[in-house]
Order: sequence, then C-alpha cells, then structure tokens
Amino acid sequence: MSSQKSALINVMCGAAQKAARKLVRDFGEVEHLQVSKKGPADFVSNADFAAEKTLKEELSKARPKFGFLLEEGGSVVGSDTSNRWIVDPLDGTTNFLHGIPHFAISIGLERDNDLLAGVIYEPVHDEMFWAEKGQGAYLNGRRLRVSGRARMEDSLFATGIPFKGRNDHEPFLRQLEAVMAVSSGVRRFGSAALDLAYLAAGRYDGFWEMGLSPWDMAAGIVLVREAGGFVTDLEGGKKIMETGNILAANDLLHGPLLKLLSAVPDAEKKP
Repeated sequence: MSSQKSALINVMCGAAQKAARKLVRDFGEVEHLQVSKKGPADFVSNADFAAEKTLKEELSKARPKFGFLLEEGGSVVGSDTSNRWIVDPLDGTTNFLHGIPHFAISIGLERDNDLLAGVIYEPVHDEMFWAEKGQGAYLNGRRLRVSGRARMEDSLFATGIPFKGRNDHEPFLRQLEAVMAVSSGVRRFGSAALDLAYLAAGRYDGFWEMGLSPWDMAAGIVLVREAGGFVTDLEGGKKIMETGNILAANDLLHGPLLKLLSAVPDAEKKP
C-alpha cells in the first residue's frame, strides 16, 4: 500500500482544499464578529453554503455523472446511479460560529451503497486525512493506524453531547456515566468527522454518538476501517447510516465498549 494518492483521492483532496481557502478567510472574519450584537450566525450560514457550492462545482467538474447527498442541498441524483458523493462542507459549525478553530470539510464516496473513499480536511492545521477501501488511511502522506490500547482504563474516548431540541439527553447521560467510570477520559470537541479522523490516527481509542447524519460519518467510517478499527451501530450491526447511531473503536476496544454501552438501561427503564 502506497501513500501515493489515486486519481479519485486527488479529486476529493483538491475540492476540499479549494473550498477551505475561503472558509479559513471567513473564519478570520467570524472572530471579529463575536463582539457584535447581531452575531455571526448569518455570516456562517453563508460561509457554509459557499463552501458547499465550491465542493459541488469541483467534484462535478471531475466526475460529472456522480450524484450527491449534501448537508445543505439535499439529494441530487446523478446519471451514474452507482456513485454518490456524501458531503459536509462545514462539520463543526457551532465551533466555527464561536471562533473555535476545530472544524472540517468531509467528503465521502458511496458506490453501490458501499462506502468506498473518504477525505476529511482540517484547514486550520492543514491536516488532510484520506482513505480508500483496500488502500489504507493516511494523514498528509503518513500511514495511519488506530491505537493499540487494550485496557479501558488507559483509553480516551470521544462523543457528542445532545443539545436543545434533542430528546436523547437522558440515555446519553447514562452512557456517559458508564464510560466515565471505566476510562481515562471522555472528550467532546464538536465535530464528529474529526472525532473519527482522530480515532483513525490513534489520538482517540473509541467514539460513539447518536442521531448523526450520513454526511457527518461517511468519510470517517472509511478512515477508521482502513486504519484497522471497527465501526458498527450501537447494537453492533451495520445500520449506521440508517440509524445515525455509531460506535467506532480500535480493534481491541470495540467489543468492550459495545458491551458496556449495550448494558446501559434505556431511558424508560429505572436505573
């Protein structure tokens, strides 16, 4: 396996880099807007749309027949119905909105309902994570491998915390309590795409979250699998994209983390 990018990965990385240039400039503007009463929300929404437009243009130029599943633009059916781009132009919008430099562009490619390739670009630190099925996972040309930690007490986990308008607060708190009790820490950084990329890079040992969208996960799933990790839904099955529930971890901890979270009572049950 070589760190030489395929034509497909080159297309994806090129699109991400082009969209990121304006996104980074806009991020600089957002930091100045924090002090205004109106706030930067509209500005960020426009930045999000502009990034998505660039990504759609660049990917369409290179592969004109492919379809799209876009966070903002919804589903676009291509004449090549086998291939579909799954795109999040700005994962970590709330971070971006608050001037926190932790956000990414995520591009996944699905072929015949199978996730084939993924690119996650974190432009602030110029970290380009990419993976293609059967070809391994890489960060800026360096081969990635999930961590080798085998004990829960040595491990660092990532998650997402539900917010206002979500009805899964109680089950999440039960899950968090279970993982807190046995691990060396839980982190919530606010970008599921980067959580998965960091897991692939061995920075985290496991990640779980409920209620995600396909564009939050598509690229990251390919990265984790190609780095030697396991990804399932919270029941240990394959319905990740359908349910929006994900559990990803290194090959040694996926089983124990799944067992731990499966034992957490449902919200309706008494503890």
